[in-house]
Amino acid sequence: MLRVYRYVLPEVGEQLRYWKEKAEAMPDPELKQQAIASMTSKLFHCQGGAVYATANLPMRHVLIPLIVAFQTISDYLDNLCDRSTSMDPQDFRRLHQSMLDAVNPAEPLHEYYAFRAEQEDGGYLNELVKTCQASLRMLPSYAMVAKDVGEWVGLYCDLQVYKHIRHELREEALLSWRKPYEAKYPELSWNEFAAATGSTLGVFMMFLAAAGSGLETRSVDAIRDAYFPYICALHILLDYLIDQGEDTLGGDLNFCSYYESMEQTVNRIAAIVLEARAKTKLLEHPAFHSMIIEGLLALYLSDPKVNKQIQVKQISRKLMKGSPLTRLFFFANSILVRKSF
Repeated sequence: MLRVYRYVLPEVGEQLRYWKEKAEAMPDPELKQQAIASMTSKLFHCQGGAVYATANLPMRHVLIPLIVAFQTISDYLDNLCDRSTSMDPQDFRRLHQSMLDAVNPAEPLHEYYAFRAEQEDGGYLNELVKTCQASLRMLPSYAMVAKDVGEWVGLYCDLQVYKHIRHELREEALLSWRKPYEAKYPELSWNEFAAATGSTLGVFMMFLAAAGSGLETRSVDAIRDAYFPYICALHILLDYLIDQGEDTLGGDLNFCSYYESMEQTVNRIAAIVLEARAKTKLLEHPAFHSMIIEGLLALYLSDPKVNKQIQVKQISRKLMKGSPLTRLFFFANSILVRKSF
């Protein structure tokens, strides 16, 4: 946490100030509004993702700009699909081509706004993509993780397309999309699989692994097993858990709403926590990954949104019951960070 306060939060702040200045210079008012809103309301996404840089401080000058740029693309596109003017899956697919390009240093840029009315962003999205590509070229072992990163980003892009199409079509589209993966992840319900694809944490962990030289295949395999689906699913299920009230009002799809009861919600999230913990024991530096798990639980369950939703508050209490000291520490720390930033 000393590293987070001394290095990560200030340097994430510097990066976001740079991108906010770029966003404020956008010619198109709608794109500008969504870009600025994504950085304002989702600040903690970049802060949380950049925690991975604490595990390799000498490479933070590469990891922090990379993580912030990639997460900023993700949050910006989420706003464009979720809160903006289009419901065209072709538009969503082309916008998210930018994320696929961002994790492939050799890929040329595309016309990302080709299927929407608003197009003039002053080069904002192109520069974010190029920043990611330039950073990846500085990771000595990126070739070892590129396949997994590309696969996970592809799944993320699929999810963003299907969950943002017309309300009457999205659930059927998501169910059809998941079918080819049922045999590979039989322990997950369709909504849990979809949740796992919505997290960028696995990608950030692969970035961290690639920042070291001499990365071995067995290490990459262990990361894959721990992060997808377990840590990634936990991340997004907690996110959806606290957003249930907002999503109901906004008519947005929420993966936690598919559980039959409060008891099932608690049991399934708790089961995923146990699997995530078991898998992290097989990783190098398991204490770091255990910190990630406890930090996720603390971060989301300490969110002010929890206290505004009676059932979510009850679920939160059950999940926090008997928490280890690490989680309690992060619970208090999460409250402090929100007040400070």
